[in-house]
Amino acid sequence: MLILTCPYCGVNAEETELHPGGEAHLARIGPNGTDDEFEAYLFARKNAKGVHFERWRHAYGCGKWFLAARCTATLQVFGTYRAQTPHPPADIVEAIRKARPDWTPDWTPAEGTAE
Repeated sequence: MLILTCPYCGVNAEETELHPGGEAHLARIGPNGTDDEFEAYLFARKNAKGVHFERWRHAYGCGKWFLAARCTATLQVFGTYRAQTPHPPADIVEAIRKARPDWTPDWTPAEGTAE
């Protein structure tokens, strides 16, 4: 069973207490976006085997949305962090690199705060 720690209330919640919200760190498309950009936002997902960043809601707890980094193949959880964070914090990136030395982030160091 998947167990995630809510970064807001600190509860170690089983997946039955949570509600999944899909891929994290998606760039939202505003009113000036093209049809192709909007289609990509709605339907194009990484669906990676391995390290993945997801949105979760602590539905039967504090009710807040948060982000989690985990491996989709092994269910190993690297950490959770607040939803307003634009990129994973440095400690989570370090935990991922420790477990998966060949992993590289898909954002540039100038964009992220974790590099």
